[in-house]
Amino acid sequence: MKLCKKNVWSLLLISVSLTAGEVLFSPPDEQTIPAGKTGDLIRYGKELVTNFPYYLGPKGKVGHFGGNGLGCNNCHLDSGRRPYGLNYFSVHARYPQYRGREGKFLTLSQRVNNCIERPLNGKKMPLDSKEMLAIVSYMKWLGTGVPTGAHVPGDELKEITLPNRAADLNNGKVVYENYCASCHGKNGEGQIKPDGIAYTYPPLWGYMSYQPGSSMHRVIKAAQFIKYNMPLGVTWENPILTDEQAIDVAAYINDDHRKRPKPNLTKEYPYIEDRPVSYHMGPYPDPFSQEEHKFGDYNPIIQWRKEHNVTTTY
Repeated sequence: MKLCKKNVWSLLLISVSLTAGEVLFSPPDEQTIPAGKTGDLIRYGKELVTNFPYYLGPKGKVGHFGGNGLGCNNCHLDSGRRPYGLNYFSVHARYPQYRGREGKFLTLSQRVNNCIERPLNGKKMPLDSKEMLAIVSYMKWLGTGVPTGAHVPGDELKEITLPNRAADLNNGKVVYENYCASCHGKNGEGQIKPDGIAYTYPPLWGYMSYQPGSSMHRVIKAAQFIKYNMPLGVTWENPILTDEQAIDVAAYINDDHRKRPKPNLTKEYPYIEDRPVSYHMGPYPDPFSQEEHKFGDYNPIIQWRKEHNVTTTY
């Protein structure tokens, strides 16, 4: 890829920042949103991302695309602005990109629909709708200054050290009861707002939660998110849970015995070599069992895949 001088300097600055001590990407201030129709579209996109159920959920005033009352802000924290919180810092710069789940390249608009269909248990929005254009415009603005095709510090989930054992669901239950149940409910039901439209705290399982096949249904990915963002109020600099507690509680939340919406997963990951390490359903491109892929020990799987030059994603 040919980089212009500006992009080269951007990448060098990122590299220097990381070497000197991690300096995270800082999204632009909302005051810098331009005036006129472009700015109006960006502001509308932020409003949709922040309050999706009120506009596009089951009781939305603009359309009915989400199916469970969840919204973008439940996973993409602080309207996609939180470091290590599934933010939108570099998404516009990195799309279109190949997606293993579909086995093909997706545009950013198609990826937004992917989220609406799976975590929000809904249906696709028209790609040319004002709402889709607004959401993508907001994401583009949020990533102002990010070089095309690049990552920036803080745009991915933060790595954790995977334990040299399988996830312990009994310990996960204890962690859940001590740190999660007060917000998300004893039975993972979440807390619906008094208006019955959106959730103050989202359900973590049950038919109003995210579908199997959603990214948060993968134990490693969920654990990375949980470690540096939960319980509510922690920061990535000062997490409360240990890496092992995060893995255990992620496994407890995502135990396949829990009820969830039942999507058709037969077309997921058409090329098995793309299946993530902690994807819950085989077949797999390695000799490990479905139980091992679901709950670990993940380290032997990762080591085998690296040794055999097989895709190693979480």
